[in-house]
Amino acid sequence: MAVERTLHTPEAEQLLDLTREIVDKELLPRAAGDEDNAVFPREVFGTLGAAGLLGLPYSSDHGGGDQPYEVYLQVVEELARGWLAVGLGVSVHTLSCYPMAAFGTDEQRAAHLPDMLGGDMLGAYCLSEAASGSDAAALTTRAEDTGRGYRVNGAKAWITHGGRADYYTLFARTGGPGSGAKGISCFHVPAGTPGLDAAAPEHKMGMNSSPTAGVLFDGVELDEGALIGPRDQGFGIALSALDSGRLGIAACAVGVAQAALDAAVSYSRERHQFGRAIGDFQGVGFMLADMATQVAASRELYLAAARLRDAGRPFGERAAMAKLMATDTAMRVTTDAVQVFGGYGYTRDFPVERYMREAKVLQIVEGTNQVQRMVISRHLARS
Repeated sequence: MAVERTLHTPEAEQLLDLTREIVDKELLPRAAGDEDNAVFPREVFGTLGAAGLLGLPYSSDHGGGDQPYEVYLQVVEELARGWLAVGLGVSVHTLSCYPMAAFGTDEQRAAHLPDMLGGDMLGAYCLSEAASGSDAAALTTRAEDTGRGYRVNGAKAWITHGGRADYYTLFARTGGPGSGAKGISCFHVPAGTPGLDAAAPEHKMGMNSSPTAGVLFDGVELDEGALIGPRDQGFGIALSALDSGRLGIAACAVGVAQAALDAAVSYSRERHQFGRAIGDFQGVGFMLADMATQVAASRELYLAAARLRDAGRPFGERAAMAKLMATDTAMRVTTDAVQVFGGYGYTRDFPVERYMREAKVLQIVEGTNQVQRMVISRHLARS
């Protein structure tokens, strides 16, 4: 189903057309098979980088696309429509680039961003730990000041691209005991640094082509140039990055929901019962109408939040709303799509069961939807 979009420049139209071409020719034909076999499509990120799609919201001074977030997110949505592992992978990579792009020195940006934005380097974002998921300020991974740099010990959990990334954007404690959120710093850690390792990938109910693993730091030595932004102020960097990252997850959720809706509408026209297409029955037709309305509303909410961000206005509350609504919508719409397919929807002969399994994780990553409700309610209490 073609989605009508309002894009402000011919360049943005061309980017969306290019993205759809890549999705239709390169992602859709292989997504189901690679998901079944847990194949990580690393080369796809190189293709996206070469096409200029991996650094869209960042400055062209370092290889980015100079595109507004409103355009970037629609590219992410299209990628997720074709294959969530790729759409979410782009969102996570963009998240991992943000601290360097926004808080790095000129020398750091010049040294690292061209490869990060060009597809040569794929990133991971290391904030969560096994005992401090939603309570990220309670992290215990420690970066000890050695006088020449930092020595890192600890473990991160649930890291997308863990063990496959080329670099890790790490948040570790540099403050003393009880320093809480005020004693956390941000670091750039290249893969292959001695002492850096990854645990075995998690066995998940979906997103099998997107590796998720713990990342281990055992006496990892970093020089002073690895520090991004001021020491002990990394938690603010993490939260700032997550506000934008939540919009990426919202766009992914809309992409998955749109794919499920498209499949359900198509099937409702082809499947006949009692001499009629099942879409002609009110029970199915009304369900499809609700699904389409929820997808459209979720898209408009993430775009509205993106416009606030592009205008330099506060957007954190709207980002939380967009992530909450879009991911809950994806769960409902994919569940209803399985229902439209009936028994066939429960089989792997059709993609809707995969969409349903994939939608679930979007309600959890980058802040559970319970955390999003906390964020929104705190904004309301202060208003």
